[in-house]
Amino acid sequence: MSALLEPCVGRFRQMIYADLKEVLPIEKRAYEFAWTEGIFRDCLRVGYQCRVLETPHGFIQAYGIMSTAAGEAHILNLCVRPELQGRGLSRQILDHMLELARSLQASTVFLEVRPSNHRAVRLYAKAGFCEIGIRRGYYPAAKGKEDALVLAKEL
Repeated sequence: MSALLEPCVGRFRQMIYADLKEVLPIEKRAYEFAWTEGIFRDCLRVGYQCRVLETPHGFIQAYGIMSTAAGEAHILNLCVRPELQGRGLSRQILDHMLELARSLQASTVFLEVRPSNHRAVRLYAKAGFCEIGIRRGYYPAAKGKEDALVLAKEL
């Protein structure tokens, strides 16, 4: 098996603009309504917490993007290469983002998730997130819009 397909602990590091050539294809394979390059560039430009999990060989396995302000953090995007999903990498990147939020003195972490994304909903519940609301028509969907569950976790 190639090093790319062997999930490992790897290392977390700051995402840089050059990573977008690898991140964008992952995003497009993972999500029907993927973020655009412009969205990623804006997140990097404004200084959001953008992290990648890479193998010792430098292959990006997963990434996360989070904003922080006024004692709160908002996880905006968590993604694992589709071919590596189901191997615990989602929990690794989530735990890393939660630790990062703690280190930045956030007391609460928020996120939105599609109710149809059952794996993500289970991941967040296991990590201690609780549903605090619903954003109606938040996500684009094949037939109109899909609501978002708003989740929060106290740190």
